[in-house]
Amino acid sequence: MTSNSWDIDVTKSDLPVLVDFWAEWCGPCRMVGPVVEQLSQTMSDKIKVAKLNVDENQEIAMRYGVRSIPSLLLFKAGKEIARTVGAAPKEAYQKFIEESLLKNQSVAG
Repeated sequence: MTSNSWDIDVTKSDLPVLVDFWAEWCGPCRMVGPVVEQLSQTMSDKIKVAKLNVDENQEIAMRYGVRSIPSLLLFKAGKEIARTVGAAPKEAYQKFIEESLLKNQSVAG
């Protein structure tokens, strides 16, 4: 995903979107990558998953105040509803997503 496709991929998405802010040089990001990919498959009925390289899309990282990577931000109806920073196991991310979506069910979407 790039800053050019941000609106289509995130802002205008019908499903909530989990955005993985990462960089090529980031070791923990490389560990998180396969986990995020698994979540995109196992939770495809609930969320969309996108990856954003912060080195190539610095303006979006700055817009959302992403200072540490990996950062996973969850968007619903084009607005950030939750974020988690740092590497974690798949189960922790899945719980983060499910709890965040439950808390924000009243958000129009």
